[in-house]
Amino acid sequence: MPSISENILQVRTRIEAACAAAGRPPGAVSLLAVSKTCPAEAVRAALDAGQHAFGENYVQEALDKIAALADRRAELQWHLIGPLQSNKTRPVAEAVDWVHSVDRLKIAQRLSEQRPAHLPPLNLCLQVNVSGEASKSGVAPDELPALARAVAALPRLRLRGLMAIPEPEDDPVRQRAPHARLRDLFHRLQAQGLALDTLSMGMSADLEAAVLEGATVVRIGTAIFGARARPGPAQ
Repeated sequence: MPSISENILQVRTRIEAACAAAGRPPGAVSLLAVSKTCPAEAVRAALDAGQHAFGENYVQEALDKIAALADRRAELQWHLIGPLQSNKTRPVAEAVDWVHSVDRLKIAQRLSEQRPAHLPPLNLCLQVNVSGEASKSGVAPDELPALARAVAALPRLRLRGLMAIPEPEDDPVRQRAPHARLRDLFHRLQAQGLALDTLSMGMSADLEAAVLEGATVVRIGTAIFGARARPGPAQ
């Protein structure tokens, strides 16, 4: 079985090949290693292999890993990529560097109020429901501009861009459509004067499609750490 470091190298090779196919420069896309349900030791192994940004879905699991890896905190960039309830915002505001899953103004307001003044502004992405699935989190595309303007005005936060988790699709051509929709929304917000620089889209099965459509961050878990070992804790 390949090691975590070998898997990271393979994923980075895929990203570089996708960038070349898209006519984008090397380094245009950064890798976010999704470490949900993986032990802290797996994160440490990936960190030793040169991976510094990690994404977690569950608040308590993220906090436990941040504590377990406190000795390496200066090397780590922690991203919360899962749903965030309003009663969990304070520890998140105090502990992580990025939140990708904001889809309500109330959540952003609480993060703004609770981000400690001694820390840099908290980086945010707005999660957009590009597939229109009733069960999926994310702001509706037609409600996005107003939310983006409101969040961009909040102190202690920095609105960086958009995130989506499209409905799974096996066909490489059809994979591109939801990523293209998110890219178009991103460009519209930029045209309205918002200083956005991050498109968080693409996972292990569709990173090539996401890179072709302009992703700047791909969120890769399975291809690095293997299949999920257990379900995550309830939030």
